Amino acid sequence: MSAVAENEAIKGGEFLIKETSASDIFIPEEFNEEQQMIAETCSDFLKTEVHPILDEIDKAKTPELMSSLMDKAGELGLLGTAVPEEYEGFGMNFNTSMLVAEVLGAGYSFSVAQSAHTGIGTLPILYYGNENQKQKYLPKLASGEWKAAYCLTEPDSGSDANSGKTKAELTADGKHYKINGQKMWITNGGFADLFIVFAKIEDDKNLTAFIVEKSYGGITMNEPEHKMGIKGSDTRQIFFNDCMVPVENMLSDREKGFKIAVNILNIGRIKLGIAAVGGAKGVLTQAVNYANERKQFGISIGRFGAIKHKLGEMASKIWVCEAAGYRAGQNIDDLIEKLKAEGKSDAEAKLKALEQFAIECAIMKVHGSEVLDFVVDEGVQVYGGMGYSADAPMDRAYRDSRINRIFEGTNEINRLLIVDMLLKRAMKGEMDLMGPAGAVAKEIMSIPSFGDDHEGMFAAEKNVLKNLKKAVLMVAGAAVQKFMMKLSHEQEILMNSADMLIEIYAVESAILRVEKLIGIKGEEAVSLEKDMMMIYLHNAVAKCNMVGREAIQAFAEGDELRVMLMGLKRFTKIEPFNTKDARRRVADAMLAESKYIF
Repeated sequence: MSAVAENEAIKGGEFLIKETSASDIFIPEEFNEEQQMIAETCSDFLKTEVHPILDEIDKAKTPELMSSLMDKAGELGLLGTAVPEEYEGFGMNFNTSMLVAEVLGAGYSFSVAQSAHTGIGTLPILYYGNENQKQKYLPKLASGEWKAAYCLTEPDSGSDANSGKTKAELTADGKHYKINGQKMWITNGGFADLFIVFAKIEDDKNLTAFIVEKSYGGITMNEPEHKMGIKGSDTRQIFFNDCMVPVENMLSDREKGFKIAVNILNIGRIKLGIAAVGGAKGVLTQAVNYANERKQFGISIGRFGAIKHKLGEMASKIWVCEAAGYRAGQNIDDLIEKLKAEGKSDAEAKLKALEQFAIECAIMKVHGSEVLDFVVDEGVQVYGGMGYSADAPMDRAYRDSRINRIFEGTNEINRLLIVDMLLKRAMKGEMDLMGPAGAVAKEIMSIPSFGDDHEGMFAAEKNVLKNLKKAVLMVAGAAVQKFMMKLSHEQEILMNSADMLIEIYAVESAILRVEKLIGIKGEEAVSLEKDMMMIYLHNAVAKCNMVGREAIQAFAEGDELRVMLMGLKRFTKIEPFNTKDARRRVADAMLAESKYIF
């Protein structure tokens, strides 16, 4: 596996076959003073406007309360961060908008309303609208004067979005499209002024997107859905009955709707992943506080090893997920700037960059949502009986978290997409996967080499990482050879491979973050971050061994099975490390300050 040349930016998915230098990644510790002030504004907004009324938000019978919170967020500029200045937004770069998403991710139902408005509600117009559409709608959306919703899902079309039955018929005078159909699970539906609606014209194979103003009429809706969590998020079924939409409100070209939906979901996925980090940090702070305050047998439960294990594990997963998110965000930012320098428009550059890193976006969606689910589950456990009480904060966190593994494409769909996108890029010649996979196949048939390829800082850890990459190349490469075009039917093997890829991307991001931090602060100041990295690395090796073994046993037999299992054992070796003490050090540091401190 080759190192990335100084002048050669890494492409999406290439982390598997190329090494990245710590100097080439962005870490959250590098956010500047202005960005930190923006984050503080977001945090203050939650503390003053959202957190004091969480119960009221969840019990609200009408959409007015959430709409008023969105108004206040708009006044502070929190709805226009990604909108360029010429449309009265703030024109922040991608990683800054990620930071906003992270901090507001601790806002429970409010974060859902805000992200739906600023993401899937606003960005289709920003990236695909013509100049007239941008001038007309973006300033209103950026200020919060108008709120947006996104109407894609239907009763019979969820993951298979292109199978939607909503129809758009051109009127006889050619001035309007008459839309008829039903949409469901529409976030912000009850108070939206504008809807991004997907429908099929005549017998088109693909969807077309439309900008629909509520004032056009022909729009009715059910009462808000009763949901397990995010109860304060206004979610509706919406019906379009002869809704007359001016022809000039078609978004982009006819039959381009499915492409719009897919590309906008890329943004939603990575933003969801980083928002989950913000939510998880808030939950861990509450758990640490409770561990300090709750006494059993005459001492705080935070002094017990079992509780320290949980707190240290939670912190490690959060910290690593954060490292991966901003690493990917900076890759997207860098490519946006490169493409703009080459003459592409701002919208074209952003779309192309997000498409290039769609694999990392899917990885972040899965990883972030599952880290948050782990953290809230352990948060309930730290609280014990109180964790199950609706009067304690874990109840809401636990229920609200669960939707994230379904939002923006289920985690199962995203796992399949991760591997599918990698293989398609290889087949198109955009990425050489078969060369490295072939080299690994030869290596497992040869006498093992006991020499290390890396030298210097974290040489041993980087060799472990390199071997994990070999493990997934071995598994996926053999599966491709075995099943060829029928591999898509072997979803379990594809998801095993995706799990390995997710762990590899996450742990590489963590190693690089620690390495870069040491360069900034010195090794002594980064000892706890190194502990979290090592905790995660050992977990990642164990998981790659487990899912790799499961995949191999699903298709290999006889000598091939034995050889591949031996290869997997070789590629998932790691030197012993006392993770128990590392978790205790991390937990003790947080308990000393009664919060998540990293």
